[in-house]
Amino acid sequence: MVLNSVKETGVLVVGAGPSGLALACDLARRGVHALVVERAAALFPGSRGKGLQPRTMEVFDDLGVVDAVLAAGGPAPVGMVWRGGERQGEHRLFDVPEPTETAPYTTPWVIPQRRTQEILLARLRELGGDVTFGTAVTGLTQDADGVTAELSTGGTVHAAYAVAADGGRSTLRRALGITMAGESVGPHPMLVADVRVPALDRDHWHMFPAADDSGLYAALCPLPGTQDFQLTAQLPAGATPDLSLDGVRGLVAARTHLGADDVTEVRWSSDFRPRAALADRFREGRVFLAGDAAHVHSPAGGQGLNTSVQDAYNLGWKLGAVLRHGAPDSLLDTYEEERLPNAARMLGLSTRIHRGEARRGAATQQLGIGYRDASLAAETREGLARDALRAGDRAPDGPCGAGTLFDAFRGPHFTLLAVGTDAELPPPDGALLHVHRIPPYEPYGKGLFLVRPDGYVGWAGEDARGPAEYLASLDLKQP
Repeated sequence: MVLNSVKETGVLVVGAGPSGLALACDLARRGVHALVVERAAALFPGSRGKGLQPRTMEVFDDLGVVDAVLAAGGPAPVGMVWRGGERQGEHRLFDVPEPTETAPYTTPWVIPQRRTQEILLARLRELGGDVTFGTAVTGLTQDADGVTAELSTGGTVHAAYAVAADGGRSTLRRALGITMAGESVGPHPMLVADVRVPALDRDHWHMFPAADDSGLYAALCPLPGTQDFQLTAQLPAGATPDLSLDGVRGLVAARTHLGADDVTEVRWSSDFRPRAALADRFREGRVFLAGDAAHVHSPAGGQGLNTSVQDAYNLGWKLGAVLRHGAPDSLLDTYEEERLPNAARMLGLSTRIHRGEARRGAATQQLGIGYRDASLAAETREGLARDALRAGDRAPDGPCGAGTLFDAFRGPHFTLLAVGTDAELPPPDGALLHVHRIPPYEPYGKGLFLVRPDGYVGWAGEDARGPAEYLASLDLKQP
């Protein structure tokens, strides 16, 4: 589809990466039309962001794509260390707890980034949306009523809001004058490629430490649902990566026991300099930054794509509240308030893992991310135990009637959960508020919990008037 005239939309999303597609899906199910424009002619073709963390799997559950993601991927394989062509034994990259009632997804899930994006695009099309490929934003202005974007096709788009989800080198971020401060997290450039290596078994994530004291390494990770491996390799400082078939073959032969001819195909290849960078703000008027446009991570620890998807999940319900439920524009200020500090923490974690200063563990699963100190967290109880669930925390899963709490939460609505209390509850309010009552449940204790559309507790207390007062403070109305 080519845009060559004036078009009106609720939200202009610039970039069809994971954050842009997830945001468009979330908006579409809320009845908010998003026009997604992508400079490239097609979706990203490589495997780069291949690891999905448990919290992202929960987001995908809510967005209706988790079954497709589970079918297309697989658990992260156990590492196998090689030296001198001999297997040295297995190496576990991270600790993986068993699934529980409160957290049904605990295993990092490996799926090529291209498949994640294909699944999100298919879901967007199911919801009535699409992506306009081969279209870049060449100019953007904004006023009190919206934004106007000029497109490379010669068309113009008017939107209430725009979201820059156009990657670490974001054109839109630069045009807005938003700076991104960062640092290199290591001196070595990296090569990443999707390769075919039939001679190598697909039961392990194969790791090849340097044979000398250079510290350089290579690794080959089997990609579920494909015949490919993802090759990652550190290169000497100052080296210029050779991304050609012969260059990748030569690198594999030099770093592993495999021969150059064992690499039968290079399906995609790229290079990058590992760095950590964070935008100084995530909002400029009616334009928001999301994903790599707002924060750039080292790939170590698998935080970049996951943090990006959760940016979209946080912003989506707030844009929906403003555009569909009449909430004030000031609600959108909480996007930066909540996401910027969390992005900063995840950047620090990625950098420490890259430098070998931290291990992949509970923090990388992102289940502990929360917004307790943010303005939307209203905790009205006193004397709580240190480990008690509080407003601002992720709402745990658990049994609810014939299903689960995640079943109850699924959708664009708020959920009022009454746990072990006979308090009189307000009636459900159409698409805005669903109400459920369950017996006492240890992860929650007892009380009333108003769960936001993104699965975090917004209000917690015992006074049945509190949830209505909280929603009234947001000034939400039925569309």
